[in-house]
Amino acid sequence: MPKVVLASAVARWVRAEGGELALDAAGATLGEVLDDICARHPNLRGYVVDERGHVRHHVAIFIDGVALADKTQLAVPLRGDAEVYVLQALSGG
Repeated sequence: MPKVVLASAVARWVRAEGGELALDAAGATLGEVLDDICARHPNLRGYVVDERGHVRHHVAIFIDGVALADKTQLAVPLRGDAEVYVLQALSGG
């Protein structure tokens, strides 16, 4: 079962106390895994995924240490023991 780690800035949408949060999630693709955790934590959906179902511009996702290159493609297959790290992306100059 893939594990989703929410960085502290993202985990605040799930719980009040600080720090990272690790969740087991069901699914064979990134989209399925995100759907699973967002179904259990509805406040998270609007922060991570936009109205078109794409990962938001201000969110970065790493799968087993590799950055998700195309935030519109969530059909990325995941290994059963994959680690998906969701964090707030920094932008600006």
